[in-house]
Amino acid sequence: MTDQEPAGLADLRLAGGAQGFNWLPVFVADEQGLFEKHGIRIDYKRMGSVEKATAAVLDGEADLAITPPEGAVADFVRGGELRIVAANAVRLPMSIVARPGIGSLAELRGKKVGTSSLTEGTAIYTQIMLAAAGLHYPGDYEFALAGIHTKRWEALQAGKIDCAPQPAPWNFLAQDKGYNLLGEVSAAIPEVVFTAVIGKASWLAANRDLVTRFLKALIEAHSVTNEAANHRITLPIFQRITTPESESLARRGLEYMRGMGMWPQGLAVPDKALKTTIDLMVRANLLDKSKCDAAEGVFDKRYLEGAA
Repeated sequence: MTDQEPAGLADLRLAGGAQGFNWLPVFVADEQGLFEKHGIRIDYKRMGSVEKATAAVLDGEADLAITPPEGAVADFVRGGELRIVAANAVRLPMSIVARPGIGSLAELRGKKVGTSSLTEGTAIYTQIMLAAAGLHYPGDYEFALAGIHTKRWEALQAGKIDCAPQPAPWNFLAQDKGYNLLGEVSAAIPEVVFTAVIGKASWLAANRDLVTRFLKALIEAHSVTNEAANHRITLPIFQRITTPESESLARRGLEYMRGMGMWPQGLAVPDKALKTTIDLMVRANLLDKSKCDAAEGVFDKRYLEGAA
């Protein structure tokens, strides 16, 4: 701690894969002093992949993670300790972006699809999108572990993959450069737990007050983020973590996400969104259908109720 840092703050180790666009409220909370207001100092742990973020919580390397929830759901139904305590994002602000020459989802037969994971997030959404076009995995196309969205964009440009699900504003950036947007993921999957706050049950129980204070700060930050009048606060942060070279692209991406209701008020985990997440895991063969009802128990409501 330096002389300038406030005393008495509790450290909280917060993990994430890319800590990018969906983390906007987190960075708003940090830069607007909301974590400090609630007596917290965040130790950011950027893990590089969503599986590593989930594993960091499970292994005790991080206290909480903001990450896709599929890993927590899978752990929970196996009798593990991971729990969802809040939602961070409940919409999928991304498009299927393909290289020039590919004009439809059906034309992805035999092609290579970039993703950040084979078991969480983008891989699941892509399978659902392509299944609607008559393409099934495995068999009709292959996945390539190309990394997070920025790495997928690099791989697309290098010709290492043929398409990838890309979030805003990288979908718009690709479109401006002649790549094709083959479909909006949100059209196929309107509401889902895209990213959640997850923790380990034993740590959560032992640190209930700290969790409550963290959620209170994040709830306030979501309110700031969702108010268009706060563009002067949110846009510079969003631009910095997305497209630093282009305010217009950042503005387009931020308005797109805010307009679709990506960041839930009160960090609410809608029943429909959680059921969709679980259903998508079943459809992607990541969860046995008989476990659906039990899987909903992964959401421990007590912490969010305490924060509210």
